[in-house]
Amino acid sequence: MARGLLNTGFEINGPLSYLEALGVLAGVVGVHELGHFSAAALQNIYVKKFAVGFGPILWRYKDEREPNSVEFSLRAVPLGGYVAFPDDDEDCPYEKDDPNLLTNRPVFDRIIVTCAGVAANMVAALAICIVQVGVVGFTEPTYSPGIILGAINPDTVAERAGLQKGDIVTKIGGVEIKADPSSVERFIDVVKVNPKKELALEVLRIAPSVSSEEGASAAASAVNLTIAPAEMPDGTGRIGVSLAPNVKLNKIMPDGFADQVVLGSKEFWFLLGNICKGLFQFVTNFSESSKNVSGPVAILAAGSEVARNDANGLYQFAALINLNLAVVNILPLPALDGGYLAFQLIEIVQGKKVDRDAERAIMSGGFLLLSSLGMYLIFKDAIKLLF
Repeated sequence: MARGLLNTGFEINGPLSYLEALGVLAGVVGVHELGHFSAAALQNIYVKKFAVGFGPILWRYKDEREPNSVEFSLRAVPLGGYVAFPDDDEDCPYEKDDPNLLTNRPVFDRIIVTCAGVAANMVAALAICIVQVGVVGFTEPTYSPGIILGAINPDTVAERAGLQKGDIVTKIGGVEIKADPSSVERFIDVVKVNPKKELALEVLRIAPSVSSEEGASAAASAVNLTIAPAEMPDGTGRIGVSLAPNVKLNKIMPDGFADQVVLGSKEFWFLLGNICKGLFQFVTNFSESSKNVSGPVAILAAGSEVARNDANGLYQFAALINLNLAVVNILPLPALDGGYLAFQLIEIVQGKKVDRDAERAIMSGGFLLLSSLGMYLIFKDAIKLLF
């Protein structure tokens, strides 16, 4: 049996769970491309192809009675998709000045087509959150003081200091870890700025033989320890332990459809906020965050793990993938929707279109770069999964 993916316990078994996760990914891509397609079709803009996935064609449909009809296809690798327009084809069947070609449309019409994929994913994520709340309820966290220690990495300062998995650290270096969502960040901040300095820890330790929440609370004992964070090459401190907030999750069922919409919207904004926060941390701390970037293989493994352990978790997995695809695609990077949007905004500012050859060169280079990054992530994740 293969070792766990990224040390999270994912294993190569349960093919049905992988198919479910793959189906979610294909559905999310389909929603995105359907957004682009619908925005074009509703404006009578010509579309040549609508495809979900890349690689060999599994299913194809085209009305052969109409030579200029759209070709719909489902392909073998559902990790992307595209809506193709006939504008740049050498054998374009339409006149170059046809007003229904995308390139001949006013810039605001083209912006609608560009942003429609992101909008479709956002709407889909909101709808999924609303459905999730109606089916499994809304998860409301209740925070308690302190942070909970996870796995203690071997031969680290955390292990040598006597910390144990399940310990609840309530104070570090005189800083109290209060009951709020930022407790983990507060703990990390103290560790980072104090390399090689001894810090006093106040710890609640739960007797391992007690399993119930009531018993665990009664069996908690106070332990005082000291720890000196190791200094990393960048000058920050680290102790070598995974962390989690001290939180209890409560399920709330909605009181009618209106309440379901309110709670679903609340869940939607919570997930979107976390994604944007993660993106901000990735940009501001790229050297560290880039080590944790995962590709399609890891995403598929995470989805299969969710499906294997809790089918209801597929709701949140689907919402998260929709939101991630929306947020990433709107970034002003070449070959992404945000890249096209950036050129369109430049066109508005300067009052004329960006040079077509320059735009194509930038987009082609961006596509090559993103494709190479995708292949690297697939290879990296596959190696970790198999070995």
